[in-house]
Amino acid sequence: MGDQSPGYTLDEALSTVGFGTFQGLALVFSGLGWFAEAMEIMLLSFIGPTVKSEWTLSPTEESFLTTAVFGGMLVGAYFWGFISDAYGRRTGIQGAVVVVAGAGLLSASSPDYKLLIIYRCFVGFGVAGGHIFASWFLEFIPTSSRGAWMLSISTFWILGTLMGASLAWIVMPSLGWRWLLALSSIPAFLVLLFSNLAPESPRYLYMKGRTTEALGILEKIALINRMELPTGILLYDQNMDLDEENTPSDETPLLSSTGKKRSYSETFFKSLLELFSSNLLGTTLLLWLLHFGYTFAYYGIVLLITELNSGQRECGSMTIKSKNVQDASLYMDVFINTLAEIPGLVVAAVLVDRMGRKLTMEILTMLTFILMLPLISHQNELVTTASLFGARMFISAAFTILLVYAKEVYPTSARGTGGGLATSMGKTGGMVCPLVAVGLVSGCHQTAAIILFEIIVLVSGLCILLFPFETKGRNLTDITINCFRSNETS
Repeated sequence: MGDQSPGYTLDEALSTVGFGTFQGLALVFSGLGWFAEAMEIMLLSFIGPTVKSEWTLSPTEESFLTTAVFGGMLVGAYFWGFISDAYGRRTGIQGAVVVVAGAGLLSASSPDYKLLIIYRCFVGFGVAGGHIFASWFLEFIPTSSRGAWMLSISTFWILGTLMGASLAWIVMPSLGWRWLLALSSIPAFLVLLFSNLAPESPRYLYMKGRTTEALGILEKIALINRMELPTGILLYDQNMDLDEENTPSDETPLLSSTGKKRSYSETFFKSLLELFSSNLLGTTLLLWLLHFGYTFAYYGIVLLITELNSGQRECGSMTIKSKNVQDASLYMDVFINTLAEIPGLVVAAVLVDRMGRKLTMEILTMLTFILMLPLISHQNELVTTASLFGARMFISAAFTILLVYAKEVYPTSARGTGGGLATSMGKTGGMVCPLVAVGLVSGCHQTAAIILFEIIVLVSGLCILLFPFETKGRNLTDITINCFRSNETS
């Protein structure tokens, strides 16, 4: 064989090229995907009350506008996760964005309540693919400071919610909800346009045995970052879970890109088996529960911003104001509470790579619980807004860390499917939540609604304590096989 050149693994290649210009562009692209998703979700705070008034809907029908979106997300999160594992991250992103853009635009022309429900369900189905952006971006980042960089995507979520609230403030009074829906679909069309320039994840290609393509992308990343790849050849990482039948032997370190590939149905069942393997079963179930709890709490707080104040007026604890003043107060409350996510994100970014994912999530969850306590009894508008501001600040930060943690615990071959399935389970919380936030508060049962929220937050905190391992400082490949080992150097 002659003399052999030294080699390097994919993780070593990413560490060598570092976080540079390419990763900055990748952050903007994935962030734009979250921006588009956030705008669609923010609409839930404004569309329901307006459509209810225009079409004379019952409270249950109003709530179903939100539930339909989460129903679509329930199916879509898992569907797009599997597509990203079977066909590639880029394919999953493009498919999801096409659905969001098309259904969002069609929603604006809905002639009646039933068609609006169908279109918004499809919007939810597409929006649920947003978690693929996180998987795609994660697979370009070196291990060092991975948590903080992943949290930076949430900046775009915050900008999207602020834009959604601002756009509603400007458009709703003069042009109405149809124009709001149409304009809110524009970011999705932009994501679709830019997706043609986005490369496939080299880690995904590497896992599929398509080494030449993976190496080509790594070379482009190095060129854009003005760095050089390590010398030698791209080696097979023994901790990598390859989706290829003819994996290299000990005498052949270079990853082979030839041979018969497994069918997508086999990939589907293989991913499920990994999620329910002895090493990952407990983590998978805990992730489902925590996604449910955080989704319920987060979107509940978003809906409570509008429902508590209007609900208190209708229940007689406050004097009824004029419609114009109420509308201005609604937009202001939503806008101010959306700003809460900025300091929450800063706190999370500072703590996540210092204290770890688990401890940071636990602290933020308990702070959410404490800040919700005053709302068990009726409070004035200032106290209500302040409590919800703080609660949203901490629960949004905790939720963002959970999204990072959920991507880190799964192997590359099941990352999309595992993250998608956990997200799907979480969306059941989003489906049930409107019935509580809208139904109970509108029915003048605020105390019962808040107590239920508090119980769910407490259970979420318990789930965090039960997670068996920490992911801070670990290479993604280490997590695949050595889930329960004590922390090792990356």
